[in-house]
Amino acid sequence: MESLARQIRLTGRAYPLFDIAFLILKKPERYTVRFNVIKKPDGQVAVPLFQCGLDETLWLSEKEAIDHCLDKHFATFYQSERTPSDPPKGTYTFVAQCGMTGIVLGPPNYHDYQTKLRKLHAERFSRMPFEAFKARIKIVRDEEVVKKWTEDQSWKTEYTCLNVPEATKLANREEVEKHFREVHFPVVIKSVQEHTLSGPAAQALPSRTLQQALRRTWEDQMRFPIKIVTVLSHQLANHGMQFFKVRKTVTHVSVARPRFLDPEVTPVSESIIRIVEFIRKTPGCSRRKLLEALAPEVNLESAAAKHVETAPAAAPAPATDTAPATEPAATAEAAPNPQAAGVVADLHWLIYEGHVIEFSSGLIELAQKPVIKPTPERKAPAQKAPKQAGAAAAPDAAKAAQATAGPAPEAKVGGSEAAPVAPAAPIAPAPVVAQKVTEPAPAAAEPTQAPAAVKPTPAPVTPVAESAPAADASAPVAAPQSDVSSEPKAE
Repeated sequence: MESLARQIRLTGRAYPLFDIAFLILKKPERYTVRFNVIKKPDGQVAVPLFQCGLDETLWLSEKEAIDHCLDKHFATFYQSERTPSDPPKGTYTFVAQCGMTGIVLGPPNYHDYQTKLRKLHAERFSRMPFEAFKARIKIVRDEEVVKKWTEDQSWKTEYTCLNVPEATKLANREEVEKHFREVHFPVVIKSVQEHTLSGPAAQALPSRTLQQALRRTWEDQMRFPIKIVTVLSHQLANHGMQFFKVRKTVTHVSVARPRFLDPEVTPVSESIIRIVEFIRKTPGCSRRKLLEALAPEVNLESAAAKHVETAPAAAPAPATDTAPATEPAATAEAAPNPQAAGVVADLHWLIYEGHVIEFSSGLIELAQKPVIKPTPERKAPAQKAPKQAGAAAAPDAAKAAQATAGPAPEAKVGGSEAAPVAPAAPIAPAPVVAQKVTEPAPAAAEPTQAPAAVKPTPAPVTPVAESAPAADASAPVAAPQSDVSSEPKAE
């Protein structure tokens, strides 16, 4: 991680965080693997995990761990001695042999045959039904095979215990396993709930079940390395790296977060403005295009050397495949160019300030201006006007009266249309009772009497805008006839 952070700080480029995670997953020596047990809701461990202290291998059962220790580290605890014994009595013309392993089990009528058959099935083919395994046993009548079995039975093997206060001899492998479980098991093998291994050690685990779990987890991370990215984010942040999203999709890591540069607000030199304008007007801009445009006679190798010299880290970046080289290395014959050095220095300042983003692919872009969304204004709650007596029912009754009576007639003078003439004297509106109106009220009739509960208006007054309805929204108003000389008559 230190080498990776130094590489990003030296080049100043922005690298996709997920691409770095994929590069780490490609080689086991770049990551570690942690195994954890799963607990049930009551706190009990669902499947135990055992660790062999001799080689840090992990196992899912005591039987597997003991068999591994006796198979790989047998000489550490026991020593086998082979001594002659009496050969089996009787004449044997055939023996039984396993068709899958070639192990000779002896004649089917031998007293030790069933024991060897059960033991071979338990050690090698426990997942296979016993009857299916038994069907693979074949009878061999070859004299050499029978003779070899007879010679093997003429010897017996005894086991001497090592690393114990008193030397003890054991007759067979079953006694060895029992002695190991009683004496060495608590010291060599222990139950753990969590264990971390290096990538190569995890890849070399002999347990097939753990190998399948590791392979499944690794494939899931290769599809979407969220666990690796989470660890990378914390560790790179501790090294001072900054994170940002490009076009709100891909997370990148660099030395600075993008910051928009506004020359009208921030005073900068003319050379800085030329670089910014060139990047803005050039799609797919790169460092090479920038130097070719602003420094036509530049030596690209000397410019690269100048860029490396002005980087904050003086030591060169290590040769890793986590990030490609930024520019070609400078040669001893390359002469520095003052014009190119100025362009590179200005570009270096823009990159490390976050005004310009240089991606790992070599493309250069400007930091975009942030879009500030307007804050929605909160409308104050409208205050309700006090209701007057009869005001709630007046609009509904007025609408019903207008719909029943129809529009008011218009007056015509000399064949030309004129605006409706208002009545001679304003009439104060009478209180209206909320009920359905079926017939229009007569135009010249007296004001409707108010119900007993409501007092009538004492005298005609000018209607008030807050409580009186509009002139065209009340009952139909009498309009004058077209004859000018006569008095107005109501239709």
